[in-house]
Amino acid sequence: MKNFSNYVMAVAVAISLFFLVVVSPPVEAVTCSPLQLSPCLAAFTSDTPPSSTCCQRLKEQRPCLCGYLKNPSLRQYVNSPASRKIASSCGVPFPTC
Repeated sequence: MKNFSNYVMAVAVAISLFFLVVVSPPVEAVTCSPLQLSPCLAAFTSDTPPSSTCCQRLKEQRPCLCGYLKNPSLRQYVNSPASRKIASSCGVPFPTC
């Protein structure tokens, strides 16, 4: 009976690994680059609403925003009222780092 339960456990683990490896969508790594946010320039410098491309890029770069806030060269831009307005318009919560 002990061998049977070990067999069942091994099959369950194998099935779980199969679903984790084969069925799960691949996770893409985000390349943190402030240049990826260049489509947001018009919204940043004027009252123009952010474009769909801007919002898409902002959502993609969301994992990078805390790093941008910690960068002395970028902090003033990321923490500006214009950036907060763009994030709000795009439905991207402003990061709390």
